[in-house]
Amino acid sequence: MIYLKRFFIKHSQLLLYGLSLSLLLFALKWLQWKFMIIENSVDIYVGLIAVFFTLLGIWVAQQMTRPKVTIIEKEVYVQHPISFVLNEEELSRLGLSPREWDVLQLITQGLSNAEIAERLFVSLSTIKTHASNVFLKMEVKSRTQAIEKAKRLKITP
Repeated sequence: MIYLKRFFIKHSQLLLYGLSLSLLLFALKWLQWKFMIIENSVDIYVGLIAVFFTLLGIWVAQQMTRPKVTIIEKEVYVQHPISFVLNEEELSRLGLSPREWDVLQLITQGLSNAEIAERLFVSLSTIKTHASNVFLKMEVKSRTQAIEKAKRLKITP
């Protein structure tokens, strides 16, 4: 602290001279700016209007392209799983063999043909044959339709 005080006392004239020069420079720049505005006022106003409308356009574009996300919260009622009771009447009406019924159960579990073949220890072509027989007997065209109909008829859990 004492060092700074000595420095300011020792160099007070130099500091005062620097301060006065900076104030003079500020005044000159301010006057130059003032005259520049008067001489080029139309150009400056046009430029300011262009900047304003550019910023306005950017803001409007952001508002229009922003995704409008609405979050809707709804209560979902989940039924407690009811113990599965096999509808043997529908199963016999469809005429599925026990192996075809096994394949249908594994299809409803979401297994692929290869996984079903591995689990039942048979070839992939045998599973494809069983699956196509299941589709024919259930009168469906896809695995998804077979799963939906099996659950509706209550022949698979």
